[in-house]
Amino acid sequence: MTALAERPAAAPSRETYSIGPEPRTRREWLLDQWAHREVLVMLARKQFHVRYKRALFGVLWAVAVPGIQAGILAAVFSHFVHTHQGYSYPAYVVAAVFGWSYYSQTLGTGSTAIVDGSSLADKLWFPRSVLVISECLAALPGLCISLVLLLILLPIFGVGYAPHTLFLIPAVLLLVAFCTSLTLCLSALHVYFRDVKYMIQASLLVLFYLTPVAYPQRRLGGLGPWMDFNPLTGVANMFHLAAVGRPDLWATNLPRSVAVTGGVTIVLALVALEAHRRRDRLFVDLL
Repeated sequence: MTALAERPAAAPSRETYSIGPEPRTRREWLLDQWAHREVLVMLARKQFHVRYKRALFGVLWAVAVPGIQAGILAAVFSHFVHTHQGYSYPAYVVAAVFGWSYYSQTLGTGSTAIVDGSSLADKLWFPRSVLVISECLAALPGLCISLVLLLILLPIFGVGYAPHTLFLIPAVLLLVAFCTSLTLCLSALHVYFRDVKYMIQASLLVLFYLTPVAYPQRRLGGLGPWMDFNPLTGVANMFHLAAVGRPDLWATNLPRSVAVTGGVTIVLALVALEAHRRRDRLFVDLL
């Protein structure tokens, strides 16, 4: 009995997680994203609280900033340029600016999320794509509050609720899908080329004026149809459609612009999947 009592207990077995440079299969990569869904939710919640920490008005700033921008654009264009005919121009502008605000916010923070989160990624293993997707999720509450405000403002702007208002749902889905796919691609590229951060800042200034956010395509004459090939045009047009309807008054070819956005989103999603599947385990060596 004494000999048995003095025998050392067997060491508990520990599961070893080996990480090599070989890429995982697409199925394994997707399952890995699902397995880390709790990490994704935790990071999204953390980013949301950090973003508005110690701010007196908190998440209301997510509505106030684009609201002020939309108000200025509506005042300038409606009273001096007179671009609107047959529909509520303030509703037209506010709806698209709220969507643009989500795009610019997620693109700015999500595209650098892997590099910015290097201190966490060095200590724990989880798919680096989680850092990017969490930024897109963290901006969703602000977008939802903006849309609630938009629905409140529509009657004030002289726009009644109609079946076209329901297009807000596919508009949001298209916006989130496009932004997530694009930021996943740019975040992987930013690991190798840190110039991406500054290129994005410059592109946001240019793309705002190349996208029919504050003006109708039909006012551009022959240049209007070419704007359908800007993937952001389809997103903006979906928000315009939900707000004011009557695409015949402001769009050149609504189905074509939305189809371009959907096609580009699918391509970006496939590129993002392959980039993160093949290079995810090598990112840490370059951070």
